[in-house]
Amino acid sequence: MHQLCLPMGLGESDLEKLDQIIGRRRKVRKDTLLYRMDDPFTNLYAIRLGHFKTYQITPSGEQQVTGFQMAGELLGMDAISTDRHHCDAMALEDSEVCEIPFLRLEELFSTIPTLLHHFHRMMSREITREQNVMLLLGNMRAEQRFAAFLVNLASRYAARGYSSTEFQLRMSREEIGNYLGLTIESISRLLSRLKKQGLLRVENREIELLQPERLRAIAAGTEPGDPS
Repeated sequence: MHQLCLPMGLGESDLEKLDQIIGRRRKVRKDTLLYRMDDPFTNLYAIRLGHFKTYQITPSGEQQVTGFQMAGELLGMDAISTDRHHCDAMALEDSEVCEIPFLRLEELFSTIPTLLHHFHRMMSREITREQNVMLLLGNMRAEQRFAAFLVNLASRYAARGYSSTEFQLRMSREEIGNYLGLTIESISRLLSRLKKQGLLRVENREIELLQPERLRAIAAGTEPGDPS
């Protein structure tokens, strides 16, 4: 967790200070909310185990998935500017988070500059991720969107020491489609097409990337694909 959520390179005394402010571990059962939209902001949450999705409810009452998060990532940064959460966060499986009281974290920023620098880097990565999603939904054809989604998951698993070519999709096809602006039927067709092309092995939610380089090329738009 120190390597993924929190800064590397801190001295032992600084690490002890950081450990002291991290609050209780909190278990979150599958399909249970960690927090709701408009809840007051008090904590950041470091995901220790499991996967989450964040989403908003549109004016028409439909759910719009805004992101998927996994172990080693932080939840709750959306609320820093307004002191209220801007989305719901739900566990996709039985999960566990560590609560980090934000006021106490801010106090540490003044005494541990490295910590503040690392936090700024994390916020920058989050902004970049949001921009990439905008590109996904605005300019990419369906096959590109889905390939980029798989490539992104693979890189995040690799950063955590897991296989970058074999993993389980913790989210449903419907949730993936919702996130990418595609129908569940489109997701199923894309899985079948990529499987037929020899790029993927698919068994229920188990995915194996058989040709990662070609998938990256499709995601980048440098390999011809289906124009749908």
